[in-house]
Amino acid sequence: MSPGVSSAKGLISEFLEWFGDLGIFFWQVIRAAVTPPFEFRELFRQLDEIGSKSLPLVALAGAATGVVLSLEARYSLTRFGAKSLLPAAIVFSVIHETGPIITGLVVSGRVGAGIGAELASMKVTEQIDAIEVSAVNPYRLLAATRILACILMLPLLTLAADFCGLLMGWVTQAMVEPVSLHQFINAGFSGASFNDFLPPTFKTMVFGLIIGLVACFQGMRTQGGAAGVGRAATSSVVLSSLFVILADVVLVKLIIIFFP
Repeated sequence: MSPGVSSAKGLISEFLEWFGDLGIFFWQVIRAAVTPPFEFRELFRQLDEIGSKSLPLVALAGAATGVVLSLEARYSLTRFGAKSLLPAAIVFSVIHETGPIITGLVVSGRVGAGIGAELASMKVTEQIDAIEVSAVNPYRLLAATRILACILMLPLLTLAADFCGLLMGWVTQAMVEPVSLHQFINAGFSGASFNDFLPPTFKTMVFGLIIGLVACFQGMRTQGGAAGVGRAATSSVVLSSLFVILADVVLVKLIIIFFP
């Protein structure tokens, strides 16, 4: 057997083993989360840490996206004589896809790295072992609260990104061609229904599950001291961002099928 084939088999084996460990970890978290006592204080702290402290960055990313979409869409639609469709193009682009995926990637960068580094540091300094010795389930206290906070906060952060994107899209258009906010909203949302906007927003709950689960898993399995903490933070961001993009591909197809 050639070295290349052996190396490929080794990578596939490690990949499958990692997914198996992730599945076991997820089951342990679910089992811990549904059994009392519930860690509401830690949950509220994580809601603030993940939601409130991510809001400025998410809002800035959404606003920048709205400006870029407005400029690019105006240029493209003007070339094809469809400038009147600009408000609808901005609204549907931001709410359908750009807002959710930008929010998912921004949060995976900030929150994924933070959770991964925090739990990895606790792991290498044996704080997690101390928590377990104190008869507190670390999966309930550390993992379940962070994962649930990510799931709950992602849709709200997405709404904030959508709002900032639409607002700055209107501002950008108004600077070129005067149009009131009322006219922009009416033109953008004409012909739209809740099925156009609710599924893309709530699909970010899956993004939150992915970000929280991967970051907690990578952090709580860390080994190797300070170098391990760095690897955990990096792998948390890389893996969660990759899985968010892959999940988005699948969810977009499912939304098209079930919410035509």
